[in-house]
Amino acid sequence: MMRDSDIPVTVFVKSASGSEIASKLSGYFVIKGQEFRFNAIAFGRIGGHNASVKISKTTLEKIAKMGIDTEQLQITIQRKLIEGDVILPKGLKSPSD
Repeated sequence: MMRDSDIPVTVFVKSASGSEIASKLSGYFVIKGQEFRFNAIAFGRIGGHNASVKISKTTLEKIAKMGIDTEQLQITIQRKLIEGDVILPKGLKSPSD
C-alpha cells in the first residue's frame, strides 16, 4: 500500500460555507487521474487549525483496491485542507488571502 509521502493527490474545494469559526466544505480529490468526492468541516476555515474529512465507504473501497492506504489518504487530504494546499474555484478565496 502507498503511504502518506507516496500518495500524489490534488484536492479541489468546490464550495465553502460557514463562519469564521467553522466551514462546511465540499469538493473532490484526484488520484491516478480519477476524481473522488469528499465533504469536510474545517475549523478555523481553509488553512485553519483542524479539518474533519468525510469520504463515502464505497469510495474508500475503490481507493483501497487501487493499493492506497485509505487512512493515510484521509490524513493527507486533511493536512492539505489545514495547510491551504488546495485548488479553489474562481471567486472563492482562502481567508488568509
